[in-house]
Amino acid sequence: MSYSLPPQTRIGHVHLKVSDLERSLAFYHELLGFSITQRYGSQAVFVSAGGYHHHIGLNTWYSKDAEPAPIYAPGLFHTAILYPTRRDLAIILKRLQEARYPLTGAADHGVSEALYLDDPDGNGVELYWDKPKEQWPMDAEGNLQMVTEHLDLTNLLQEINKPL
Repeated sequence: MSYSLPPQTRIGHVHLKVSDLERSLAFYHELLGFSITQRYGSQAVFVSAGGYHHHIGLNTWYSKDAEPAPIYAPGLFHTAILYPTRRDLAIILKRLQEARYPLTGAADHGVSEALYLDDPDGNGVELYWDKPKEQWPMDAEGNLQMVTEHLDLTNLLQEINKPL
């Protein structure tokens, strides 16, 4: 028997094992700008955007002072954080550049534009915005044709100076 999720279904949050809670907070809270919604002593913190209870949980319950997971092992590839507009993505790019935080990649996927980086524990993070659906690339039969092409970061940063 086949089952499809309701179309309103969303991924609610991700909970990450981290080795150093304060170092992770410097990344997720101070650099990316998530708000702290709840702290569990020195072992866990929940952070969110827009007043949600939490989008990301960070904990050291099993991972305090541990080495990052091996790259070639099963596990989380990346956490994707969706920004509402292209301008918002440009603003976080500028913030990352000003902090000299390294990107591991950047791509135009046809449906979205994305920046890739690693958090302090080597967990992949994708920062992206979705293009309007009518701009998504489709083939002649109407099938989605996502791509991975060069993202012009200079052009993206110009979004900041456009009038609102």
